[in-house]
Amino acid sequence: MRSSPGATVSVVALVLLLSSVTSGAPIIGLDSFLTHQSRVDPHASNDSFLSLPSSIKKPLSQPSSLSLSLSLSPLLSLSLPISLHLHLLGDFPSDTPNLLSAFISAATPSNFHVITPFDSLSHSLSLSHSLHLHITPSPSPSLNSLTSSLSKTLSSHLSSTPSSLRSPLLSIPHSSIDQTILSHFNSLNPNPNPNQVHLYLLNIPPDSDSPSPSKPYAYTYSPGDSSPAVTKCSGTFFTSSLRYFWIDLRAGPVDYGPAISGDGVIPRGEFHPLAALHGRPKSNKAFAADLASLVWSAYHVFLAPSLRIPVPFENSLLIHFIHVLSDADHRDLIGLDWKSIENSFRFESKTDGLFLGDQSLSFRKYEVKYSECSICSFAISRSINSYTSRFLFDNYTLIVSEYLDSKRLHQILSDSGDELRKLAGVPEEDFGRVVPVYVFDLDYTSLLLLDRYHQSVAFKDMVIAVRTKNTQTVSDYSCNGRHVFTQTRELERPIVGSILQSMWGVSPTHMNWSPQHNETLVDYTWSMGQTPFGPFSEMLSLSFVQKDAARRNVLLTSLNYSITSAIDVLQSVETHGGAKNLLKQKQYVEFVQRWNLFKYKLNKAVSALSHLDFEMALFYLRSSDHDLYAIHSIVYHASQEIEASLVCFKDPPFPWGSVSISASAFLALSYVYARRHKLFRNKRKQF
Repeated sequence: MRSSPGATVSVVALVLLLSSVTSGAPIIGLDSFLTHQSRVDPHASNDSFLSLPSSIKKPLSQPSSLSLSLSLSPLLSLSLPISLHLHLLGDFPSDTPNLLSAFISAATPSNFHVITPFDSLSHSLSLSHSLHLHITPSPSPSLNSLTSSLSKTLSSHLSSTPSSLRSPLLSIPHSSIDQTILSHFNSLNPNPNPNQVHLYLLNIPPDSDSPSPSKPYAYTYSPGDSSPAVTKCSGTFFTSSLRYFWIDLRAGPVDYGPAISGDGVIPRGEFHPLAALHGRPKSNKAFAADLASLVWSAYHVFLAPSLRIPVPFENSLLIHFIHVLSDADHRDLIGLDWKSIENSFRFESKTDGLFLGDQSLSFRKYEVKYSECSICSFAISRSINSYTSRFLFDNYTLIVSEYLDSKRLHQILSDSGDELRKLAGVPEEDFGRVVPVYVFDLDYTSLLLLDRYHQSVAFKDMVIAVRTKNTQTVSDYSCNGRHVFTQTRELERPIVGSILQSMWGVSPTHMNWSPQHNETLVDYTWSMGQTPFGPFSEMLSLSFVQKDAARRNVLLTSLNYSITSAIDVLQSVETHGGAKNLLKQKQYVEFVQRWNLFKYKLNKAVSALSHLDFEMALFYLRSSDHDLYAIHSIVYHASQEIEASLVCFKDPPFPWGSVSISASAFLALSYVYARRHKLFRNKRKQF
């Protein structure tokens, strides 16, 4: 939104005036009143302003009690503090906590960002965020027993795990370490969803009683070993379904990412923060700087990720699985288990899931034959493109391969969506958010991926997935020195990741918007373990990262809309000469009261977001919508009542005084000019 500097200054001045009450002394009874309203009316269906007692309304209507300030208004600089509890386990220098705190506190707060905004060109939201780090150093009484248990577990696995012929790293199941850390996490947090995230940094030396020397190792995330046809990628960290994750600094070093070219590779060398303990010895300050970089990167991916798209709140969420079958008589659903996909979004506890308030999610499945769907065959044929690759056999050989252009396919499906849904028997939905998932099961023997690399692609209004008779391919990614094999018939995990992007705006763990570069950066550092994104993980379940991001994205979108809408109404007031000139006395009083209450609820929503209390944040945002709507109504009705008036002024009297003085001065100058020879004689004639 762009405006002139003068209008911006006027709006800031008005915002400062109206926010003086809420930034001053607290209003007695307002907090308890709203807390009571959240219990009585948890969905904020009613306007709380109408039931406010007069003892609370009175202090809300006194904006002139404080003077203006030159600082920016809190409305224009709302910031979300995000807490991270860091546990240091093992051998860390004694000054590590102080150095870590110093490095993290030196970082400046940044705004939340959207990778693909809808209407505006701005990728930045109106809310900023900052990291608040709480460190438990090692050794400490609360961590000594945990460190000892982890050391014995690691030593036991290192001594009992046979060496692998395919990798220099020993493979240790992540569950052996995660179960021990989970027990400690549960002892600290009786509530399974605490109001902050915990990070365990492990630098645990092998058990001194272990007879075998230390061996390099990494963690596996699925059962089974690697084989020539199956790649099992190993990592050094794990994100839990609960609000904690851990990083083992002694594990590795591992390398994964694009095999030949591309962004996001994790190098094997010592230059990546994940390999801070590997390579040459470092000073305490350099080691702490690497740890701070690692924590900062994890914070931006796990705790404050970018939004994939803006996500407005909707009560009803509906996913349509539209399966385009090439052979309806022989359904091969191996790798396409609809129930497994659906169960990925179902959770036992409401607070542990993806939904807010009274939201509900429904799944419906439809089928259509490819041979009977002319739109489907047209869309596929028009979207097929080809590319050439050079391979070295006996000599270099060019091979032509085909792929589907996802954007062209999306355009055709968007233009002919109604006809295709009618052919599949999909009913019309009059309300809620509907995301169709088009799965093309093609009778092709060759490989056919979307945009050369993807099995499924997410758009803001649909998900497109494709598979052929081809069962696997060598991808353009590698991990631990070996190419990653993609099982092209298995679509559950790609579809789950795409639904998360389209329905809840959850960004993949390898994508983040960078305002410094003004583009989306790709970094596969955290695309390992429990995540439905990226080519290196096989886990279908969701971690706390995806679950928290799904709910946070809805609230951030709503909060950003409220702030920008409030700025719009203030600009409208300024264009009409200000609130005092536009509004009558009764309207002005209600306007100020509504504004102060709206501002107070926004602050409470941000506070609830900071404590990861998404339900309370939703209540305050829904409740503030009533005040914002009332403010818009007051300004609208006041602007409609403005009457144009013409005031006629009398002609001013003739200025005799000034004319007389001017005439006298003119005559005096004329006299002096006429007698200049006598008044100014030449002095040289006197000698």
